[in-house]
Amino acid sequence: MKIPKRLEPLLQDGLIDEVIRPLKSGKEAAVYVVQSEGFIRCAKVYKDANQRGFHKQALYREGRKVRNSRQARAMEKGTRYGRKEQEDVWQNTEVDALYRLAAFGVRVPQPYHFIDGVLLMELITDADGVAAPRLNDLELTPEQAINYHDRLIAEVVKMLCGGLVHGDLSEFNILIDAQGPVIIDLPQAVDAAANNHAPRMLERDVNNLAAYFGQFAPELLTTSYGKEIWHLYESGNLTPEIKLTGHFKGQHKTVDLDSVLREINDAREDAMRRIQAQTQED
Repeated sequence: MKIPKRLEPLLQDGLIDEVIRPLKSGKEAAVYVVQSEGFIRCAKVYKDANQRGFHKQALYREGRKVRNSRQARAMEKGTRYGRKEQEDVWQNTEVDALYRLAAFGVRVPQPYHFIDGVLLMELITDADGVAAPRLNDLELTPEQAINYHDRLIAEVVKMLCGGLVHGDLSEFNILIDAQGPVIIDLPQAVDAAANNHAPRMLERDVNNLAAYFGQFAPELLTTSYGKEIWHLYESGNLTPEIKLTGHFKGQHKTVDLDSVLREINDAREDAMRRIQAQTQED
């Protein structure tokens, strides 16, 4: 296969031994299966900002640290330098989040190197050693749905204990390997303490999980883990080992399922647009 230009420097420097095949391509990045340092890994090649399809980035940028006031002013004005710096911050957010969450025990791909817009990281595989499927590609039993939902809520809790909210969590960016769910795609991750939108994003992430798994286990549609988790976080009582009830004690009214589904509709439409664009490119 023809070697992508962005991967050529890594081949020359010996960080990649061989580019084996493309894995997937979307509006935000193209991913390749590679051999690196004697192991099969994947290389995520970020695309330029004008090629990406992610919407509403301003919500996610709030609270992100920049190097200096010049960089902040340029990003605010949207100059060429500012757009480049903004893109660097966007990409580095995912890299930093992966290192931070992997160290905290969250099930994310292990990162290895990040050089010139290329992230080398662990290739998540299934029980047969091939690239793991997305959650969206699987048909689940009610028991599997409840099990995966419980495990992912625990991952969301660990992420928040580590100070981060995914911000775009859905069935489209969760892989299922031999041990269970693995969370991917974190360039939009937000600092829970620094972003005023973090509570709403956390609740939307959790509602996305309930809406998806609720197709297989309808009882999950009436849970309110998001409000419960954020309340515990704000009160300083959230720990990775905490036992959740799935119901927020401050919520006395009956859950309006239609309202819940409307709340997460925008996020799911964004995710569907990205998947459709990826399918077209593939």
